[in-house]
Amino acid sequence: MKITIDEDRCVGAGQCVLAAAEVFDQRDEDGIVVLLDPTPPQELLAQVQDAATRCPALAIEVEK
Repeated sequence: MKITIDEDRCVGAGQCVLAAAEVFDQRDEDGIVVLLDPTPPQELLAQVQDAATRCPALAIEVEK
């Protein structure tokens, strides 16, 4: 699995962090997503896909 983030689209809603805190975080100054692990283990796939689905800006792309 590979994750790509479009920081320009991110609105700082934080839904990704709620869904997969092991993979996503937010910058303190503006809330923009921070990708902690661009290639997380396969067992986190469901959480990562949930995070991508929850993102109101569709800023997360997941490649299997």
